[in-house]
Amino acid sequence: MSSKIEKRIQPHIKELGGFQARRLLPNQSQAMVGSFIFFDHLGPATFPPGKGVDVRPHPHINLATVTYLFEGVLLHRDSLGFVQEIRPGEVNWMTAGSGIVHSERTPENTRTHEATLHAIQTWIALPEEYEEVPPSFHHYPATTLPQWNSNGSFVTLIAGKACGYESPVKVFSPMLYLDVKFDSNASFILDPEYSDRAIYTVTPGIVIDGEAIEQHSLIILKPGDSVEISSNSAARCVIIGGEPVGQRQKWWNFVSSSRERIEQAKLDWKEGRFDTVPTETEFIPLPDESFLEGF
Repeated sequence: MSSKIEKRIQPHIKELGGFQARRLLPNQSQAMVGSFIFFDHLGPATFPPGKGVDVRPHPHINLATVTYLFEGVLLHRDSLGFVQEIRPGEVNWMTAGSGIVHSERTPENTRTHEATLHAIQTWIALPEEYEEVPPSFHHYPATTLPQWNSNGSFVTLIAGKACGYESPVKVFSPMLYLDVKFDSNASFILDPEYSDRAIYTVTPGIVIDGEAIEQHSLIILKPGDSVEISSNSAARCVIIGGEPVGQRQKWWNFVSSSRERIEQAKLDWKEGRFDTVPTETEFIPLPDESFLEGF
């Protein structure tokens, strides 16, 4: 194993109602990478006509959700009244803060034909001083995100700062979130700008400092060294990183620095005190107390 690799994380497969998610964070050996506390690789999944994603309204607190698509389309609705389609290369950033409810579904006009979904969804733990900010939602078109070429690789800066670029996505702590597509025999140098860094191999063909990496691996890097990411074929990876924000409690869809705050959120959802999503009548019930997160 390369001396620059601290550990390798393999995904835990989660069934999400008609499609699979590969869950990399949280993991028994790695709770967070910087402020990233949740990392799901969704699909690729193909839905026949009439079918699609139907994630019913559910709550979040003290975190931000970030949705980024490779293929397909999703329709976001939330309790603030925002209704927004997201397509490949775009970013939906939803700050839950003091509390928000949202749903994610395949749009009705997409269900008339076979449809594909392929995406990364992450959750960002907010620094303690921002955990209870008012909830908000922002959509960023693909054309607003910094993009550049580097030695045969095409880089998109989803959020944060890297290589002298800064994404317009509003963040609450120093972070790095990159989508890197490689031609055959291309490369990208990842500088040691952040304390925490990790590389997720979306496809086969990714090589880290000369070592071929298995597809669907989250590679946690040691701090302090530049790392060369290269390809032996057309390939793709996602890079996350940033500065730690401290330990967090996580239960179901709730993240907080305070266990008491999570208990309050559980009670609020159970008793219907969260705001509702306009036009939505369904919701995901609170799991019972025997609910175990699993990894």
